[in-house]
Amino acid sequence: MPDVLQERAGVTVLVCDPAGPPLATTEAALDLIGAAFAGAEVVAVPAQRFDPDFFSLGTRFAGEIMQKFVNYRLRLAVVGDISAHLAASGTLRALVAESNRHDHIWFVPDLAALDARLAATH
Repeated sequence: MPDVLQERAGVTVLVCDPAGPPLATTEAALDLIGAAFAGAEVVAVPAQRFDPDFFSLGTRFAGEIMQKFVNYRLRLAVVGDISAHLAASGTLRALVAESNRHDHIWFVPDLAALDARLAATH
């Protein structure tokens, strides 16, 4: 499936294709942000699309990507199982917990969980 705009819980979401290109550079993130300007408020990216550096906080890649979304006033949802990454990094666990307490960056296990978060905040 290509990346598609979907109405989810009353919010327009760019749901990204799990088989799409890897998100391995800030330019790739900017491409998704550009695609979201077609009307999306949230960009839902499957966790498997992120380069492993995203989950290794010492690389600062996650911070760069997350900051781009905040700067462009778009919410980012990382969708999927990241338990192996969480098990390997207490710092990542802290980042995910803190992010999920706020409204800009969410880490959710699936689209149903994203729908629930959107419904609760919309």
